[in-house]
Amino acid sequence: MDKKTILLVHNYYKIPGGEDTVVVNEKKLLEDNGHRVILYTRNNSEIDKFSFLKKLFLPISSVFSFKTYRDIKRIIKNENIDIVHVHNTLTLISPSVYYAAIKKKVPVVQTIHNFRLICPGATFYREGHICEDCCTKGLRCAIKHRCYRSSKLQSLVSVLILKIHRMLGIYKKIDYICLTEFNKQKLLLHPQIKESQIHVKPNFTYHHDNEKIITYEKRKNQYVFVGRLDKLKGIDFLFNIWKELGIDAPKLVVCGSGPMEKWCKNFILENNIPNIEMLGQVNNTEAKTIMGQSLALILPTQWYEGFPMTIVEAYSVGTPVIGPDMGNVGSLVEEGVTGYKYSVEGNKSLCEIISKGVDPQMYCLVEENYKKKYISTSNIKILSETYDKVLKDRR
Repeated sequence: MDKKTILLVHNYYKIPGGEDTVVVNEKKLLEDNGHRVILYTRNNSEIDKFSFLKKLFLPISSVFSFKTYRDIKRIIKNENIDIVHVHNTLTLISPSVYYAAIKKKVPVVQTIHNFRLICPGATFYREGHICEDCCTKGLRCAIKHRCYRSSKLQSLVSVLILKIHRMLGIYKKIDYICLTEFNKQKLLLHPQIKESQIHVKPNFTYHHDNEKIITYEKRKNQYVFVGRLDKLKGIDFLFNIWKELGIDAPKLVVCGSGPMEKWCKNFILENNIPNIEMLGQVNNTEAKTIMGQSLALILPTQWYEGFPMTIVEAYSVGTPVIGPDMGNVGSLVEEGVTGYKYSVEGNKSLCEIISKGVDPQMYCLVEENYKKKYISTSNIKILSETYDKVLKDRR
């Protein structure tokens, strides 16, 4: 395996998420296997300190950042970069990273964490249901329905980013890593992206041989939710399930923060639900510890998801996952083996699954599945092969 110098590029959102964990994991994975990694990052929290003028020009720099363009070209030249691997460009980095790399004749790989290249809202979800109108009726639908942050202006900027760079043909010139086959099929809806440009590689976590899986008998009588507290993640749906289950339900431990945090606290008080415990934002290590002590992770998402890191993290501690039978959650959870799937049509409800409980034999099956699919040794092999193919095809 040839050792390479890789430029990892990532734009952090204001609220931490699974993409950030992936970047940390992949940087360590590459370095542990002898590659040299340079990290270029920005954080959207920087925007809060911008001057009025800088904020005024933010929509323009979101489409093309001259700062990013200059920075990336300089890094490629000074560090002798072999390949540029991009994770997120919104808002401050912008797609200008692609142009800088191509100008310097360095191949680009973009990991697809969501559906932003084909859906300006990035989720294929609006007004309480799955929506793919932008693929069938055109991107203008996103402006009409205010799909990005419920704002016509911000939706317009998101559409312009896609429109302008489609017109310039940049999406034809880079390669993509999709985290699942489901994501790959959705990305192929993009008018300029061909199957030969797409590589499939799942996320992973590190497995430590000294980590012991807690058996069913020693686990707490609790379920856990780990994620952002908002409607898209289904937190209101989950709280209503616990209200329906009543006072005899197991404890629900909620790890995370977000726009619906106040709503969650009020809901607990107004409905007198003692068996929901809110811990707020917890670090990754603590979250995995709580998952490892729980009967299952519940992921009540309302959208397709990209590749929830919480699923792999739950598997790494032998914890089954319960989620909807749709999108990536539906494809990542194997019914009766690594978890349970409830029907979005209502044929098999989440209430029924919780009431029935988890099969004690499942914890061993989850651990076996995790070691087979989601550990670092298998992941570095796929990632290295992807880099080699991109370098061969693009140079």
